[in-house]
Amino acid sequence: MAHCPHFGLCGGCAVAERHAIDKAALLRGALARAGYLDAPVAPLVEAPVGTRRRVDLAATRKGAEISLGLHKARAAEVVDMRECALLRPEIVALLPPLRELLRSLLAFRRAGSVVINWLDNGPDILLRLDAEFQPPDRKRIIDFAKAHGAPRIAIATGKDDPEPAVILHNPLLHFAGVAVTPPPGGFLQASPEGEAAIIAAMLAGLPKLTAKSRIVELFAGCGTLTFPLAQQARVEAYEGDMFAPQAGEAAARAAGLGGRVSFTRRDLHRRPLQPAEMAKAAAIVLDPPYAGAAAQMRFIVQANVARVIYVSCNPEALAADAGALRRAGYFVLAATPIDQFPYSENLESVVVFGK
Repeated sequence: MAHCPHFGLCGGCAVAERHAIDKAALLRGALARAGYLDAPVAPLVEAPVGTRRRVDLAATRKGAEISLGLHKARAAEVVDMRECALLRPEIVALLPPLRELLRSLLAFRRAGSVVINWLDNGPDILLRLDAEFQPPDRKRIIDFAKAHGAPRIAIATGKDDPEPAVILHNPLLHFAGVAVTPPPGGFLQASPEGEAAIIAAMLAGLPKLTAKSRIVELFAGCGTLTFPLAQQARVEAYEGDMFAPQAGEAAARAAGLGGRVSFTRRDLHRRPLQPAEMAKAAAIVLDPPYAGAAAQMRFIVQANVARVIYVSCNPEALAADAGALRRAGYFVLAATPIDQFPYSENLESVVVFGK
């Protein structure tokens, strides 16, 4: 019996049984394709089901009928989500009132999206719809936030930048004890348990550090890995998103870490960090997007830093990027597969490279 009544329609899950895909083998295969035939791969770390705290849902309207969920596999049609084994139960419970809210909004005509990030103090929601928001819409959104404990609801029309419709409380997420207000709809690791496993594997892979050691972090977001790293050394964090580095920098200042952590906005695909900018770092840590870090890897190789820690969400991109490190003489010190996405082909992994 499948784990979800939507399985076979919804494109969120690829298999009916969690262990139908050998995810540790996916990591071993990626490293083998990069030239690491005998890499030490740790046992798979599994995040529990029912813990996913982030979801990006599609929404459609056909008359009075509202569909809110994920797309069908390889199709544009939206499967109206009534249950989900992966999401936090609190998110699933929020879906029926969200449908009613969407039905009431003048800004929702035919199609849009709803991003929910469950933060430490409740659901942070981004409504991206297809018409201008009207004053009655804003009142309904404020009422919804009050009724459902949402610290913030942001809105956007089409591809416009989000703006807050209501902030009842400062939306907060803590990284290594540092309070961060992420941007609306900002990227988070899928689950706290998966995030903790990534951080543990990353920290275990660091070299010996001193008070003066410097870590260069690439694709840093708003500080998921930055603030745990800052407990070990000085961190220079780079991120291409417009709003995430601002959030990280504000959190660092508020926590009194201004001299230990810096955030810089930089598009690392268009303007990669150069070797001289990474020289003499004790380690480079990178967590690139799904497509990987091809433009940046050639300069990482030239920087010749002794330790590179690569956090991957795509074995294919990892294979390509790790190949560049293999050709430059790096070897694999440790590799940890982490299953944050049960019933899917997706795999998170942390690979520690050394010279």
